Amino acid sequence: MCNNKIYPLSSLFLVLFFSSLSSSGQIILQDKNFHLDTKVFSKTDSGSLKLDIYYSGKITETKPTVLFIFGGGFVMGRRDSKLFDQYFNALIAHQYKVVSVDYRLGLKGKKFPGPFNTANLKAAIDTATADVFDATAYLIRNAKDLGIDTAMIILSGSSAGAITALHTDYNKRNATALSAKLPGNFQYKGVISFAGAILSYRGAPKYAIAPAPTMLFHGTADKLVPYNKVRLLNRGFFGSKYLAKTFKKNDYPYYFQYVQNMGHEIAGSPMVENLPDILWFIDNYIIKHKRYFMEVDFKDADKKPTFNIPPALIKR
Repeated sequence: MCNNKIYPLSSLFLVLFFSSLSSSGQIILQDKNFHLDTKVFSKTDSGSLKLDIYYSGKITETKPTVLFIFGGGFVMGRRDSKLFDQYFNALIAHQYKVVSVDYRLGLKGKKFPGPFNTANLKAAIDTATADVFDATAYLIRNAKDLGIDTAMIILSGSSAGAITALHTDYNKRNATALSAKLPGNFQYKGVISFAGAILSYRGAPKYAIAPAPTMLFHGTADKLVPYNKVRLLNRGFFGSKYLAKTFKKNDYPYYFQYVQNMGHEIAGSPMVENLPDILWFIDNYIIKHKRYFMEVDFKDADKKPTFNIPPALIKR
């Protein structure tokens, strides 16, 4: 039996929604000392995959790096969307490098998954995760020339990108075949997830070794990426609430901010509204190695959801 309602979405609806998220504008660097370099990190059957490196000063200056993965339902999206403008600029201003990566869009042109057919979704997540591993391997190989502190690579992502970020650390901590292209002693230093989840075919997610300190943002009314979980027998999609519970039970440091009555807006809004919280998380959990366990129950009584799924698309 399912523990939660399942919300199948039409592919057309997703395209319309993520078109608005993708934005036609590009990242604008807010300081003349900020720079951008673009590299090809992988060539696939669907074309070259690129990454953008944002930094201040000289590129060879070694700095902690936030590896960012865009959202778009594994259907669309872009690594330089205007949506990420304030987030990237704030990180650069605080002496972090930002590396924003391409990945193959595994659901593009595919039948959108339903509750009883998640094969396409699993394949899309695995493909995106493999591409992020390729990007990471590229950064490690070229760390000296690109000024990458390989002991301080932090994953971050929005929506589909958050799902991919969580899966990337999850696969590495469990030493799966997907992660084999990275050095055995390498681990990501942290994860910052905006409305993410883990899809598991083996019951509730378990980590062979402790995950990286993880920051989770999620709206309690999110019906696109589950806030808690959607489970059918041994398969399940486990959202931020469930992951926070797992982290707490196993003494894994985490920060979880759940936003009451808000939906999938939280895939983007923290990159504007929660920048001080994000910088605080990096400084305390990752730089200073604080073992904090935090949950923030947040509600803005004056704010209303701006993203709602039409009732016809909700299965009750």
